[in-house]
Amino acid sequence: MGSSAPTRREAAVPKRRSVRDPPGVDMREDAQGTPTPHGEEARRPLSRIRSLPLLSNPSGDLAASLVVFLVAVPLSLGIAVASGAPLIAGIIAAVVGGIVGALAGGSAVQVSGPAAGLTIIVADLVTAYGWRVTCLITLLAGLLQIALGACRIARAALAVSPAVIHGMLAGVGVTIALAQLHVLLGGDPQSSAPANVAELPRQLLDNHTPTVAVGLLTIAVVLVWPRLPGLRRLRRLPAALVAVTAATVVAAAAGWRVDRVDLPDSPTAVWTGPVLPEAGDLHGVALGVAAVALVASVESLLCAMAVDRLHDGPRVDLNRELVGQGAANAASGTLGGLPVAGVIVRSTTNARAGARTPLAAMLHGVWILVFIALFAHAVELIPLAALAGLLVVIGLRMVDLAHLRDLRRHREASVYVAALLAVVAFGLLEGVVIGFALSVLVSLRRLTRVSVLTEEREGRWHIVVQGSLTFLGVPRVAHVLRTVPSGAHVDLDLHVDFMDHAAFESIHAWRLDHERTGGSVDIDEVHENWYERRSRQAPPAGKTAPGGQARWWAPWGMRGGFDPAAPPSGLLLSGAREYHAGTAARLRALMGRLALRQRPKALFLTCADSRVVPNLITASGPGDLFTVRNIGNLVPRRDGERGDDSVGAAIEYAVTVLEVPSVVVCGHSHCGAMKALLEGTGEPDAQLGQLGCWLAHGEDSLARAGADLLRAAPAPEAMRRLSQANVVQQLENLLTYPAVRQRFEQGRLELSGMYYDLESAEVYLLDAHGEFVPVPAEPGADGRPAADEPEGAAPALTRAPGPERAPAAPSGAP
Repeated sequence: MGSSAPTRREAAVPKRRSVRDPPGVDMREDAQGTPTPHGEEARRPLSRIRSLPLLSNPSGDLAASLVVFLVAVPLSLGIAVASGAPLIAGIIAAVVGGIVGALAGGSAVQVSGPAAGLTIIVADLVTAYGWRVTCLITLLAGLLQIALGACRIARAALAVSPAVIHGMLAGVGVTIALAQLHVLLGGDPQSSAPANVAELPRQLLDNHTPTVAVGLLTIAVVLVWPRLPGLRRLRRLPAALVAVTAATVVAAAAGWRVDRVDLPDSPTAVWTGPVLPEAGDLHGVALGVAAVALVASVESLLCAMAVDRLHDGPRVDLNRELVGQGAANAASGTLGGLPVAGVIVRSTTNARAGARTPLAAMLHGVWILVFIALFAHAVELIPLAALAGLLVVIGLRMVDLAHLRDLRRHREASVYVAALLAVVAFGLLEGVVIGFALSVLVSLRRLTRVSVLTEEREGRWHIVVQGSLTFLGVPRVAHVLRTVPSGAHVDLDLHVDFMDHAAFESIHAWRLDHERTGGSVDIDEVHENWYERRSRQAPPAGKTAPGGQARWWAPWGMRGGFDPAAPPSGLLLSGAREYHAGTAARLRALMGRLALRQRPKALFLTCADSRVVPNLITASGPGDLFTVRNIGNLVPRRDGERGDDSVGAAIEYAVTVLEVPSVVVCGHSHCGAMKALLEGTGEPDAQLGQLGCWLAHGEDSLARAGADLLRAAPAPEAMRRLSQANVVQQLENLLTYPAVRQRFEQGRLELSGMYYDLESAEVYLLDAHGEFVPVPAEPGADGRPAADEPEGAAPALTRAPGPERAPAAPSGAP
């Protein structure tokens, strides 16, 4: 069943106003339940949607800003080290990202700053063009982001597969960890991840012991601190801060001679702003600008959407956020800072610490600036090996196994692994290109997948082709068609949403050859008349959506094109028009074959209730069921005083003339007839004379269920028991008909019971023990019941009693 487009009611459901909704802003929920602005506020260009004023949560934002500040300082210094940039550049990026990114951005709680995902790009740019040209690249990337946000195409950046993004970040993490292992061992990182792997054995043999001790201490504290028992209050301190502080104190107390952080005495005195590149570097610089802008944008937007799930405030305005990220990058590049992006660790910490407005992110930037201005000498005590150990942990955590498990369930783990390995082996840009290409190939394979089902019965072949029929699926379809013997009649159903010229030529050539050898081919196009229109040289321009109403199974009132206020005759007329427009042409060939003879598979006895649709709950079509409907799905006994010629004639005709192999009695919940029996309205009266006489046929069902027991049970439970007992009783009544009993005892007829629960829309089956059980899972390929199939359920519904074994009577039958 295809996915249906949301109705007008579903597309924009008004949400009850809460204290978090901005005054005068109409907040509605989109298809995912996400509150989104509507009306004048939604049309305002790059409008800032806030559900609370900036100073509406001062205490929560202040507390959150302090927590994020403690997380950001060591991370910013570590990322600067890993990028090969001046350490002060990480601090500048953290300050600018916090203040400018929050002030100009579109997210309430996202925190921006130097990001580990950009480390490889920045390191390559610094190596190739120098730090000051890298600052220019950061500035230009920010301007590009502002332009993209102003053009309102932020969501286009999300078109990259998450498998590629997460694989890229995992590859970056592995690369960072490999490089920082060398720093942790007292050496220098190599120019690439493969070179770092090759150099690692020599570095292990020639390490600097105090440096290794500092790095290992940092890693141990980061890993153990969140798991320490009995320190619930202290565990609120960020593990990164505690680890770096502990390593610094131990190194200072032990008097170890290790490399430490070196900050300039005055940042303004050593300001290194952007400079123009040399003429021969323009092409590489342009690629660098595009790479920084793309990766920073995608990472920031994905982070903003992820953090939205952690709070109940306003949803992110992606275009505004992209503009804010661009402004932060432009400012950071101008001031000599690292590229800026939304950072998931700091943003998650911010939201969970109680932040609800951008004030928290702005204050965290202020605290970083104040701290560096007043306590720079304390920062210079931090060993570089401590930052390296912290980066090793961060890098390895970027290989998120939870993402990998999720992608594996969606069969996209191969893209993730390929992107990871390609980033590590070849570099970030090459890895992204390889991952993106592989994701396109995987999507192409899925979108062009075609299935071919065949069935041969009495010399007549039925072949069903489903999917998108392109040249990629031609070999499979041609192989199946060539297995059809010459002279056979073939019913070919094309349920395809696309057919290219190669596929048409293959099928058409086979059809001509098959008909030339004495066979016949009847082609039914279920979805779109691709074959017929290509035969007329007028195929559709592109892939086609299913025709007709998407909610074909729903009542008139829930579908578009039907006016609920119209008279019943008008609704019936509209339904007939829809049938003629979308279904009649496709059924014409089938109904032409059924017109001369019907061969139903079952006599289906069920209630006349309008909520029970036999063909819907059995997924059957024309010619499958010979249906008899009456009030209460009753079968008057053949030997009773009050027989019924109508039901009796239908039973005899179906069993004797049509020779159906199965008879099914289907009851349902909330049955009006069963309610009437419970309330004692089964006796004839002046107003319901005929109805009362008819319901008298249900007295045996009432006796079977136990009238006293039913009166003691709650009304819904009593109705369920009586409805199910009624099914068993009607199966017993069927055996009073000689034609039914004779064929049942000969093993030529099976009797089955079903119960349809209206509230859950689920079907239950009567098993051999007289219990109604859920529909079993699909049977295995060998035809045996699935492992979770209830014992006794399968024989009644999947296998008619064979003549070689004694037939078993249905539950409750004599």
